[in-house]
Amino acid sequence: MLLFTIAVSIFSLSMYGQRLNESQVPGPAKTAFEKSYPGIRGSWDKEDANYEVNFRKDGKPMSAVIDKNGTIVETEADIPAAQLPKNVRDYVKQHYSAAGISEAAKVVKASGEINFEAEVNHKDLIFDANGKFIKEEKD
Repeated sequence: MLLFTIAVSIFSLSMYGQRLNESQVPGPAKTAFEKSYPGIRGSWDKEDANYEVNFRKDGKPMSAVIDKNGTIVETEADIPAAQLPKNVRDYVKQHYSAAGISEAAKVVKASGEINFEAEVNHKDLIFDANGKFIKEEKD
């Protein structure tokens, strides 16, 4: 049983990124977060070459992806599935009729580009601001 627990833990870390202590996060990334979200604390993960901080703002779960130089690459805010554009909900009904949307989010890139995410069957479906399907990513 212990071996199984260890294997699941290692798999989870590789899937979701590496959990970091705040001391392991570069100063510019921490400073960018503190300036953008004063007084809010978060938990940090390594996401590829960037750093992701998960936090709550106004009671809502959010995250920000920040590079080592302190540039906020994107922010993501959880939203109710009902707030996704109608085209997104219609796409999911048409292509995943047996499954529902387990999580939904609004993603704002540094450029101002807005995307929406709908998690269905452990996959993230990515859409543009108008609800047009872009791609599917493993969750």
